[in-house]
Amino acid sequence: MIDLNDYFYFVYVVEHRGFAPAARALDIPKSRLSRHIQQLEERLGARLLQRTSRRFAITDVGQTFFRHARAMVDEMEAAEATVNRQTTTLAGPVRVSCSVAMAQWVLQDMFLDFLKLHPKVSLIEQVTNQHVDLLESGIDLAIRAHTGPLPDSNLIQRQLMPAPWHLYAGYRYLQEFGSPESPQSLHEHSGLKLGWKPASGQWQLRNTQGVKASIPFQPRLCSDDIETLKRAAIDGHGIVALPAYLCRPEVERGELIRLLPDWTAGDAEVSLLLPSRRGLMPAVSALADYLVEACAIYR
Repeated sequence: MIDLNDYFYFVYVVEHRGFAPAARALDIPKSRLSRHIQQLEERLGARLLQRTSRRFAITDVGQTFFRHARAMVDEMEAAEATVNRQTTTLAGPVRVSCSVAMAQWVLQDMFLDFLKLHPKVSLIEQVTNQHVDLLESGIDLAIRAHTGPLPDSNLIQRQLMPAPWHLYAGYRYLQEFGSPESPQSLHEHSGLKLGWKPASGQWQLRNTQGVKASIPFQPRLCSDDIETLKRAAIDGHGIVALPAYLCRPEVERGELIRLLPDWTAGDAEVSLLLPSRRGLMPAVSALADYLVEACAIYR
């Protein structure tokens, strides 16, 4: 007799690349997973996984079986999600991973508004600047700023917003030292640098026609903390290059002024990442759709 739990647990173990990470993600004992996989292998009369204390691998037969099992689980999840969307309110936990900057300056109000709209949903926010494996860490949704394609080819990627870097200075600084008219005139100005190593800095600029300019500078301040750099720029200590979405409130209040508007100091984008499978929990899908819509103000 087929036990669909065997299929579900097998898929989870394969996608999480081991019994221990799968057990942590499911919050169940590892022995329970092992028992289901052993039961499945005995019924099929085939070894699907090779496991020792140091190594985990899926056999050729296991690879073939996984493709069919994954499709079956997808269909089960899609069927249940369809019913849930029609008969229940959104509920349950959603595990989100994002960078410190995104958490502090973009997502904070969005998450709080989403919770107000859906009181039965709970958000578990992992804030880190480190790369996170969604499947291994049990993350439902990740938001990442990046340049170029992301290496996670097995994940669904949705663009949230472009994230160009611009040059900014405070009104007090521009009153005293004037506004640069061209990239070359930046040599006459003080700079602030994100990151403390190396101690020297360089602005990599590109204009709307694709012309590039590289301007070295000796920073008055180097820091890993964006808030410190923004405060320094507002207080008149120099020019800083930062992502536009992080400086939007200060620009709207007139505390920071964008310099050389025909030039950018870097091109990036912010994407939302989801595990590459159908049948996402309704709350996860709803949050993803909500973030795409809410981030339209930055596009």
